[in-house]
This record gives sequence, C-alpha cells and structure tokens, in this order.
Amino acid sequence: MNTLLEKLSPVALLLVRLVVGYMFLLHGTAKFFEFPVSMTNGNGSVALFSLFGAAAILEIVGGLLIIAGLFTRATAFLLSGQMAYAYFIVHADMATLFLPMLNNGELAALYSVVFLMFVFTGAGKLSLDHKFFGSK
Repeated sequence: MNTLLEKLSPVALLLVRLVVGYMFLLHGTAKFFEFPVSMTNGNGSVALFSLFGAAAILEIVGGLLIIAGLFTRATAFLLSGQMAYAYFIVHADMATLFLPMLNNGELAALYSVVFLMFVFTGAGKLSLDHKFFGSK
C-alpha cells in the first residue's frame, strides 16, 4: 500500500496546488473585479496603488502561478510572507495572537503554512516547473 500512496502523491500534490491556487486567486478577483463577491461591501474595487491593491495583484498573479506550478517555490515564498503579514499585522493582536478563530486570521494562517509547505516540496511532477526545469 505504501507504493500506491507514493504513486498517487504527485496527483495529490497537484490537487492541493490547484485548489489552493484557485481559492487564493478568487481573493484577488474579489478585490479587483468584485467577483465572486465584493470585498469592499459594494464600494467598488480596491485602489490599484494601495496595500489592498498590492495584495490583490499578488493574489491574482500568485494564484495563477501556483495553479500552473510555475516558479512555485519563489511564488510560494512571497505568498507565505504576504499571509504571515496579514495574520500578524492585520489580524492578530497581543490578546488574540494564538487564537486565530477569534481574530479572523485563521485563513491567513492556513494559507501561510500551506505556501510555506510549497517552498519546501515544490510543485511536484505534474507542473510546469517539472516540465521546463526538471524540478519538483
């Protein structure tokens, strides 16, 4: 059974990469295009040259690169840092630092850790990184 799990691990990594990249991409589209929902409570899209605009660009471009599995380690490093910033600076305070469900930072913390995992694992065999560069 161990060999079956080893054979399926590239597919599992692909599935995780696709789902995480897609969900992250949607955060950026919600900020810029108000799709699938508005992140500004109906006040239009975020300003391009703002902190939220920079976040949206990272989310759209980074999400697409994660989905494609292209430049995955570098992209994941940047996105992990972005989400760590979101958690520690935007969500957490001293009273709720270790209580992400109370400070609404649970998603940022999870994204940060998942992207950190991609820094170490790479995109896997089913990726453009593997096709173009021979890297996992």
